[in-house]
Amino acid sequence: MKTYIGALCLVLILFSCKEKQVTFVDDIAPMVYRSCSPCHRPNQIGHFNLLTYEDVKLSSAQSLFTMQQRIMPPWPADPKYRHFVGENILTQNEINLFETWVKTGCALGDSSRIPAIPKFPEGSLLGVPDLRIPIKPIQLKDDYEDQFLLIKVPFEIPQDTFMRAVEFVPGNTEVVHHVNGDMVKFDFTKKKNVFDGDLVSPMKLDSTIKMAYQKIGILQDDGSYPTLSKSVVNYLPGVIAQQYPDGIGGWKLNRKNAFLLADLHYGPSAKNVWDSSYINIFFAKNPPARPFQEFQMGTLGVSPIIPDLIIPPGKISTYTTRYKLPRAISLVTINPHMHLLGKSFKAYALPPDGGDTIPLIHIPKWNFNWQNFYTFEKLLPLKAGTIIVVEGVFDNTANNPFNPYHPPREIRDNMGSMKTTDEMFQFIVTYLPYQQGDENVSLRR
Repeated sequence: MKTYIGALCLVLILFSCKEKQVTFVDDIAPMVYRSCSPCHRPNQIGHFNLLTYEDVKLSSAQSLFTMQQRIMPPWPADPKYRHFVGENILTQNEINLFETWVKTGCALGDSSRIPAIPKFPEGSLLGVPDLRIPIKPIQLKDDYEDQFLLIKVPFEIPQDTFMRAVEFVPGNTEVVHHVNGDMVKFDFTKKKNVFDGDLVSPMKLDSTIKMAYQKIGILQDDGSYPTLSKSVVNYLPGVIAQQYPDGIGGWKLNRKNAFLLADLHYGPSAKNVWDSSYINIFFAKNPPARPFQEFQMGTLGVSPIIPDLIIPPGKISTYTTRYKLPRAISLVTINPHMHLLGKSFKAYALPPDGGDTIPLIHIPKWNFNWQNFYTFEKLLPLKAGTIIVVEGVFDNTANNPFNPYHPPREIRDNMGSMKTTDEMFQFIVTYLPYQQGDENVSLRR
């Protein structure tokens, strides 16, 4: 009797396993279309497509390895420390499912039920923009040199309005490293032609900056400066432009405007190439009730780095920076920033009353190629007197595969140099002045 029952159980188990075969149609496609395809499609940052069954099967071994190593999909922040809007993380069960699919032959499943490939907006990760503005094409030479350019991106609209989101889209992802861009709003009566000037100039932080502004046509016709809104459009590898609920954030647009890309950074190139990037604008129906404010800690910021960011060769070194809040604020989005020697990054807040430490972000394995802007799930209030502490670990040893020098040499921030081979240690904070009830305000759009 026991033998019969055992045999019956074995049959049921085998039947169950057969019924639960992992297939592309039922199990893999939904996962890939959600977490991989948005970047792995034509004209996006992924360098191969993950759209069809054939695409996914062809790269299945490589994809499995990057999933198991938590390299892909890219989400450097530790979800056990703090959650953010838009987390792109595969669960361990999903990774195990993909592994089973690969090891059992990458079964297609019922071909009559293959899900349709998602329809992604062309040239955007956010959607269909209301306005797309091309940036003057830039030619890069094969000189292995970093380039930092000051660029004006002018445009006109029929009437004053508001925008809720701005998206920088790199034309050549192999050379575009980062962008920090402001919004210039011209007085309609003081700027006849917003398209005047050379539009492009080398970026130099010295006494010639006004001459550069004149060269690219930033000044108004009477020589005065237009209105400037700081840090409106930004880009780093892996960054998706932030979108917020109505009434939070956003900017006013005049009829005559320009984006001022204060430092469009191109990394070293081994060949002559062109870049034709552009900017997408998404309009808002209503004016922003609460415009954003911003500060940055560390390099070129409001708080010093201790000790000075001078990283000796052959060592792993830790640096900190602290800032005491002069007033109560509500955190919206944070952006950690380091270069090639970065090893790990952590930020937390110490309440003035001695309460529990407030975790902000932990990136246990820093990756220079994936630097996100992280938006909290809700506004995160911090009291006046709260101390924000940021800790950065830098690896200047030969064991660091990203170290730009072999053998290692001393590396420092060089007065805020943005060169890839120099270093930076920054924590950029976007916030709102605190209002009662902020702790209940969701930042999910």
